[in-house]
Amino acid sequence: MLDDALKTQLKAYLERVTQPFEIKASLGDSDASREMLQLLQDIAAMSDKITLATDGQDERKPSFSLQRTGTDMSLRFAAIPLGHEFTSLVLALLWVGGHPPKVEPEVIAQIQALDGEYSFEVYMSLSCHNCPDVVQALSLMAVLNPRIKTVIIDGALFQDEVNRREVMAVPAVYLNGAHFGSGRMTVEEIVAKLDSGAADRDAAKLSAKAPYEVLIVGGGPAGAAAAVYAARKGIRTGVAAERFGGQVNDTMAIENYISVLETDGPKFAAALEAHVKAYEVDIMNLQRAEALIPAASEGGLIEIKLANGGSLKSRSVILSTGARWRNVGVPGEQEYKNKGVAYCPHCDGPLFKGKRVAVIGGGNSGVEAAIDLAGIVAHVTLIEFGDALRADAVLVSKLKSLPNVSIHVSAQTTELTGAEGKLNGLNYTDRVSGQAHRVELEGVFVQIGLVPNTEWLKGVVELSKHGEIIVDARGQTSLPGVFAAGDATTVPFKQIVIAAGDGAKAALSAFDYLVRLPVVNA
Repeated sequence: MLDDALKTQLKAYLERVTQPFEIKASLGDSDASREMLQLLQDIAAMSDKITLATDGQDERKPSFSLQRTGTDMSLRFAAIPLGHEFTSLVLALLWVGGHPPKVEPEVIAQIQALDGEYSFEVYMSLSCHNCPDVVQALSLMAVLNPRIKTVIIDGALFQDEVNRREVMAVPAVYLNGAHFGSGRMTVEEIVAKLDSGAADRDAAKLSAKAPYEVLIVGGGPAGAAAAVYAARKGIRTGVAAERFGGQVNDTMAIENYISVLETDGPKFAAALEAHVKAYEVDIMNLQRAEALIPAASEGGLIEIKLANGGSLKSRSVILSTGARWRNVGVPGEQEYKNKGVAYCPHCDGPLFKGKRVAVIGGGNSGVEAAIDLAGIVAHVTLIEFGDALRADAVLVSKLKSLPNVSIHVSAQTTELTGAEGKLNGLNYTDRVSGQAHRVELEGVFVQIGLVPNTEWLKGVVELSKHGEIIVDARGQTSLPGVFAAGDATTVPFKQIVIAAGDGAKAALSAFDYLVRLPVVNA
């Protein structure tokens, strides 16, 4: 089950286990049950503090629970957690075995203080790079609070259950039998949803902070680079980010960041945050900006109002709010979102195994998605508005070689249709002949580019017709003391390396702005 390298790595980790615990497996006669048993036997053989029992009676087979001796802990994996979830398995083993988690003490205290009974079920796929954050968050919560029960379910392993519950996007979280949330969530976000007073406490704490010299709004590559460059100047620097790493978290493979041959988005995002944390930067996660109030006079304080009611002030601001996936904007898209309409082929592709899907978009991301999906689903239909695919030639050649792919160019998607709450088809018009066509399918993956996260800045800073923040060569916006960088700006070519460079430039420009302000005598 585990190769020698993984066994050596896991054995080294399990040396950190300090408290005995039992793995109890509920197994059947399937190949998956035999694979799970082999994995669990390998794990139990690596530590004298881990015992394995195979007499579990859970209705989900195969599955296994982790139970620390003498506790009421309830953490179960209805999955063989390899692939992207191997790290989740290792962390769960360590936490159950008494190894302390690398989480802020106040978050741990908040989890332990949660009252009531919470029974979580999280559906994931082993190819989903957003799922581990949710799996690890809910695993940790089950370890820290006996009133919290967590079951992690591999949707591909329990396809009948997924179909019955109509789970068509992962991660999907259910709490006490009702839908709780979908998509990537951190432990802080989950706890905040359960702790009704958290937002008010957070708002008051943020509003009480002293003004910054540079405040960065957004924590993607541009924001991270700006934070590092500003902090290295020795000035008070803060970062308010909705999620650190930004859209990088949703990127599967990164192979063009100079000096890094290959990495993945979540790993790169974690590295960005670690680099920023190496300096004295005040990082404020889970913070969405809602308004920018310009300074009353030159060199005065600029205010950023936050969605939770709090506010932050600074002598200069760098806007690096990035962009998000663009919607098709046709009837049915919002109605069937997460009910057949998806945006992440790596995350949700396994849920459509053996089914018919479409990909909207003929650029690199769309063609790559179609290639990946073709290895999982029964058939892929690619819909491109333009008269030719815009992806790199090598990708187009690969796509055209696949036997279960149909390509339609000059095709305008007009409607996504469904019945009984689920997507069942796509309508498009041939832009050359004007003829209407219909494709019967179960899933649609939208891959048509990005839209900047700048709606909250309309009427405050100058925006382009596409909603991008207009900046000059120094990253300066139309407002004195307000700079911008990254995918939210008019800078062409939305690339990680360009965003990082622009973030550094904006920080240097902000510092130059600050040092040139007139000295105010007390």
